[in-house]
Amino acid sequence: MDINEILQYLPHRYPFLLVDRVLELEEGKRILALKNVTMNEPFFPGHFPHHPVMPGVLIVEAMAQAAALLSFKTMGIKPDENSVVYFAGIDNVRFKRPVVPGDQLQFDVEITQSKRNIYKYKGVARVAGEIAAEAELMCALKTLS
Repeated sequence: MDINEILQYLPHRYPFLLVDRVLELEEGKRILALKNVTMNEPFFPGHFPHHPVMPGVLIVEAMAQAAALLSFKTMGIKPDENSVVYFAGIDNVRFKRPVVPGDQLQFDVEITQSKRNIYKYKGVARVAGEIAAEAELMCALKTLS
């Protein structure tokens, strides 16, 4: 999936869209997505001016965005303005290395369980094959009234 297709499946927009491309997608199973981290990211001037580091919470958010893409493709639906995916839980988060400008983050996210509109995932974020972060995520698809 290129950025144009990603924009059809995620409601996020700049500066909060954190997935640039999908490299692999097996519906109902897993997704491999990437984010090119550049010095132009809006969070770097404040995190930290002397040593820019991507905030860990945004790495986890990017994993969740990849997970949402996987879920929508698995369900065979494109969300509309009445659809939203919420975090329902985040467990066992570990950060192994800082992510800095120039890094390319790859998110490998797999569905571990699904029931109705609730999905559980295991996600790993890597830079050049090295684990940067890992987490277990739970998300819920909601339809707004």
